[in-house]
Amino acid sequence: MCRDPGRARGYASGVPSLDDVVQRYTDLDDDDREWLHRLVAEWQMLADLSFADLVLWVPDRDGLGFWACAQMRPTTGPTAHVDDLVGTFVPRGRRSLLDASFDQGRICRDGDPEWRDAVPVRVECIPVRRLDRVLGVITRNTNLLSVRTPSRLELTYLKTATDLAQMISEGSFPLPGERVDLGAAPRVGDGLIRLDVNGIVTYASPNAQSAYRRLGLIGDLLGCHLGTTTAALVPPSRRPVDEALAAIMSGRAPRETEIENSAAVVSMRIIPLMPKGTPVGAVVLLRDVTDLRRRERELLTKEATIREIHHRVKNNLQTVAALLRLQARRIGTAGGREALEEAVRRVGTIAIVHETLSTGFDERVNFDEVADRVLAMVAEVSIPETRVVPRRVGTFGMLDAERATPLAMVITEVAQNAVQHGVGRRGGRVDVIVDRSDGRLKVVVEDDGRGLPPDFHLDTSGGLGLQIVRTLVESEMGGRLHIGGREDGEGTRVVLDIPDEL
Repeated sequence: MCRDPGRARGYASGVPSLDDVVQRYTDLDDDDREWLHRLVAEWQMLADLSFADLVLWVPDRDGLGFWACAQMRPTTGPTAHVDDLVGTFVPRGRRSLLDASFDQGRICRDGDPEWRDAVPVRVECIPVRRLDRVLGVITRNTNLLSVRTPSRLELTYLKTATDLAQMISEGSFPLPGERVDLGAAPRVGDGLIRLDVNGIVTYASPNAQSAYRRLGLIGDLLGCHLGTTTAALVPPSRRPVDEALAAIMSGRAPRETEIENSAAVVSMRIIPLMPKGTPVGAVVLLRDVTDLRRRERELLTKEATIREIHHRVKNNLQTVAALLRLQARRIGTAGGREALEEAVRRVGTIAIVHETLSTGFDERVNFDEVADRVLAMVAEVSIPETRVVPRRVGTFGMLDAERATPLAMVITEVAQNAVQHGVGRRGGRVDVIVDRSDGRLKVVVEDDGRGLPPDFHLDTSGGLGLQIVRTLVESEMGGRLHIGGREDGEGTRVVLDIPDEL
């Protein structure tokens, strides 16, 4: 094959994508490209059924040849292409089978195999049609080195692959309107059932038989009506509610579903087969997902338990805060009352974090929500006539619980000091500025108040609040703390610099 001499310059980052090749070298429009994407999303199934490598070729806009824009190797047999071919150019006249399949819009097969590095390879070309146009050609390359008499399973795979190839050449596959979650859908090797036009099982792979026996089937699937057999195994309460289960299993329309009883859960995908526009039956891919669904249910139960624990912790903390608030009202000395009120705010800050955790599905919180609630709580301690409301600039994003609680405590203490002692009665502003980049989380809390006393020093000055801040920043979060004046000489600037990940 002839390779594009400019390929290395055009795709310095590695193998190009389908979009790269189509946009750069062809005249295919967005709808054509979407059709190719849907086809490529499906073709691991075709490669596995064919025991063959697939390469998708699209025509050059100048009509000089074809570009390889996608490639797939089988998981069911040896590869015929060790090298990546995407980004390769084949001029017209080099591969007559490829030219004929595209020009004539029909499936073309070579009588004799090609020899590649002492390996015989059978080549078949399948035109890719959308509406009335041929968009490209799939070459199906089968490594014949280990050819032997095929088993019943292999013959069924190959027959199904032939039907799908015919549908691709006619523009009826991928199935119009079908949207499949291919990441979760069963694969060929998970289990396969072949149905005739009446929904009767003509073949079931060993894995498919095992899945049905786990559901409770006694005997063999072969010769059974799949819909009737499945309905007998699944209680009415666990059948799909939108239509009768027997109709779903008829194979007359594409469908994804799960069937479940007390013994097992089986995921299924039904694909009608209509080569030459005539229904011949369907292929059913299925997978026993019993253990997977059990683990998912266990995780959901654990998540629900964790959320309930956070909810109860929040309630208990709010109860403690309420008791401290009642005690503060009974204390006659101003110092004692102020100390209890500070304790109320600290307990309330931790409760806010647990409340946020109780509404999520993991041990991470949207810290912007926590910070805004903490700052609103801090604003309540400001003098009513000045009413300073701290303002957040920037975004924290998602933080894990291990970091959210100490960070919320730190922001509460620093912002409260800025409101009470920095701005005070004269009024002003308090900004919380966030920068999360380069693996660090930097938080600046600054005010335009009266500033720090002349003899202030971080190591020797400050009360309990500053001690709490230093311990949390340096010991709990492994960060750095700096407190000083603003550059313009007005107010105070506190900088927290902590790692983005603990």
